[in-house]
Amino acid sequence: MRDSLRAEWTKLRTRPSTVWLLLGMATLTVTVSAAAAAATSCPSGSCADDPAKISLTGIYLGQAVIAVLAIMAVSDEYATGMIRITLAAIPRRLTMLAAKAVAVTGLALVTGAIAVSGSLLAGRLILPGQGIGPARGYPALSPGDGAVLRAAAGSVLYLILIALLSLGIATALREAASAVGAVLGLLYLFPIVAAISGDATMSRHLQQIGPMTAGLAIEATTSLAALPISPWAGLGVLAAWAAAALLAGAFLLRRRDA
Repeated sequence: MRDSLRAEWTKLRTRPSTVWLLLGMATLTVTVSAAAAAATSCPSGSCADDPAKISLTGIYLGQAVIAVLAIMAVSDEYATGMIRITLAAIPRRLTMLAAKAVAVTGLALVTGAIAVSGSLLAGRLILPGQGIGPARGYPALSPGDGAVLRAAAGSVLYLILIALLSLGIATALREAASAVGAVLGLLYLFPIVAAISGDATMSRHLQQIGPMTAGLAIEATTSLAALPISPWAGLGVLAAWAAAALLAGAFLLRRRDA
């Protein structure tokens, strides 16, 4: 396993696109979060806004970059034919997949922590000037606040699970464009259908089972009773999707030829 991890880490580290994708993910997430904070205002100070959720808006787009990074960890090898060399060097296919999962998880963890920290810092600096701050009775965006800490740590876990979900789908589908389409469709289709369904009950159920809508409940720090699903339960739904994708990918990886 150690040799497999070293090999997968070396491949990810030496791929030029990896650095640019990670930088792009962190920059995009923080920029969009800062823009969302700047675009939100509450002059009266009595709006039902959640400062943490506003500050983490960039996760909605940043997750797509993490998904692409995880997909490329598999699809690039199939596209170039390098997968045959990889499997010759690591005959145990599940060990190879596990090594890829660990390597991708590490990158998502570090980049996600930077992006989430930067987003919350931007919100902490911008939102009070928009009428959404402790002076108006809103919770402070401080790691000392348990709900904010949960939202921050949960958002990093969310990005890790998105990476694992994408890795599993890419392993099953092999081809990059198909995997990207499947992942993005899975993430963004549920909220779209929920919004246009016109049925409140169906909309709530779709939000409860959708990987993105359920998973991002972890960002909420206020009005938790009004959520379609509780924060940790929502993250559990995403974890189930990620586990199912990895199991499907592992099954097909073992059954098919390279």
